[in-house]
Amino acid sequence: MTVNAVYSTAGRVQSAIQQAAARTGIDFDYLMGQAKVESGFNASARARTSSASGLYQFIEQSWLAVMKDHGAKHGMGWAADGIQRTSSGRLSVSDPGLRRAILDLRNNPEAASLMAAEHASDNKDALEASLGRSATGTDLYMAHFLGLGGAKQFLKAMQAAPDRAAASMFPAAAGANRNVFFNRDGSARSLSDVYERFGAKLGDGAGPAGNTGNAGNELPRLQFAAQMLDMEGATVITGANQSASDAMSWATAAIARNNPAARVQTANLLRPSPDNARLAYMMLASMGG
Repeated sequence: MTVNAVYSTAGRVQSAIQQAAARTGIDFDYLMGQAKVESGFNASARARTSSASGLYQFIEQSWLAVMKDHGAKHGMGWAADGIQRTSSGRLSVSDPGLRRAILDLRNNPEAASLMAAEHASDNKDALEASLGRSATGTDLYMAHFLGLGGAKQFLKAMQAAPDRAAASMFPAAAGANRNVFFNRDGSARSLSDVYERFGAKLGDGAGPAGNTGNAGNELPRLQFAAQMLDMEGATVITGANQSASDAMSWATAAIARNNPAARVQTANLLRPSPDNARLAYMMLASMGG
């Protein structure tokens, strides 16, 4: 793997998350933690048990909803305008090509990070109003995982009965995510077990969610790059006869390198001209962007 290749994956995703945090005020560490938990920082990740896809594993309806509400704010009005709400409350896109282009944005780091941050911001406001306290990163992740209504139910039940089996309250979610709701021996995890497990996975992102955290700190940036080397299937991490310190050296060099072309690609992505927006995003998807 070349230094340029490392930058184009780790650097682009980290930069997208940092930009989203700066624009929305949602904690950088939380967004990093969520991306790690959801996809292992793999912008092309797809779930086997649902329609979830991308860096933040949005299912189709959740993605269409957040894009409808916030896409125009971030230069994706063409996508927001193409989404309609049916009489049943479901979101739909009448043109098949446009629908595919909008859903494929889940696999774009910049678009996915912005929508994840906006989604978290919406959930933060709603949770704080419901709970009467500041929302933590783990609270926000529960809203992403269970939906806002499910998160409110989960958090209130956990406060009253933390040892209650989580699967008994959320059987559908438990069926699709057995590793979350059950231990390896088949025993059910409690509400507090599930919550603490997500908190541990989110790491620093489990703290208060209303500020930009360590967005200017170089350590998370370097740690992230080393993780990306592994997540992208590179052969420079443990298991390929090369040490983590060597991998960190690659990561450091990659992040230190100035790459104007990558920044131009990002800028063009989020602000296509009205005439070629759909074509640009369809081409981007076919190119793996």
